[in-house]
Amino acid sequence: MVIPIHDINPLRRRPVVTWLLIAVNVVVFVLFTPVVTSVLGIGRETAGDACEQARFFQQWGAIPREMLTNEQLPAAYTGQAGLNVDGTTGCVIAEPPPYEKVPALSVLTAMFLHGSWLHLIGNMLFLGVFGNNIEDRMGRLVYLLFYLACGYVASYGFALAESGSRDTLIGASGAVAGVLGAYLVLFPRARVIGLVSVLFFIPFWLPAWVVLTFWFGLQYLYFVGIGVSGGGAVAYGAHVIGFLFGALVVVPFVQQLRAAGPPPRHRPPSSRWVRGSNWS
Repeated sequence: MVIPIHDINPLRRRPVVTWLLIAVNVVVFVLFTPVVTSVLGIGRETAGDACEQARFFQQWGAIPREMLTNEQLPAAYTGQAGLNVDGTTGCVIAEPPPYEKVPALSVLTAMFLHGSWLHLIGNMLFLGVFGNNIEDRMGRLVYLLFYLACGYVASYGFALAESGSRDTLIGASGAVAGVLGAYLVLFPRARVIGLVSVLFFIPFWLPAWVVLTFWFGLQYLYFVGIGVSGGGAVAYGAHVIGFLFGALVVVPFVQQLRAAGPPPRHRPPSSRWVRGSNWS
């Protein structure tokens, strides 16, 4: 696995939208997501905490079956642990749901929800490294619309593939995957500093096409069930769809990139192995 930490690809403007997207994701996770309390070590997670987390994600996350019918499921978690009407113990389910939900809008809110710090940091790292240059070339408003469109297409594409699923879909991965696809098309030769896990996380300079093609290849293999057992709880299909959509939509910007001329030259180190601290 290659973990990107920086790219050598000069900017012409500050990536304000990318910074704001990262900030919103972090704020939502820290201030509003119930799972954060136990992760930060502020007390232990109880059964009630787990049920409240399940209710929160069900209310604000995207559910394939709801998305395709644009109708809320007839029953939902209440956020309380206890005894259900059928005699089972666990998270109490209410019918009708204790809240009202618009499935089409839940796709938008789901893009800013994450289930763990690892989930959040992984998405924001990729967005921070690769999103700034896409924003720079598209312009801020177009980039924001592009980001959201990638998230919607990835989510609905996954919903079509899992039309009967009642599992909750959360995370910025689909939108971020679209950004990665766009970066591959626009800047395939840009230099990226990546930590290669099989080499004890030694930093290497790698072309962007190597990093992103490897990432996409892994997502596709996981999507078809190679290398994972049952796919876990990760919507790899959304990653694949978002990446392909982003790569396709950004093609018109290739001509714009050529017309803008080459960016200011920044010569990377001659060695592929980044020594000392000059890579940070």
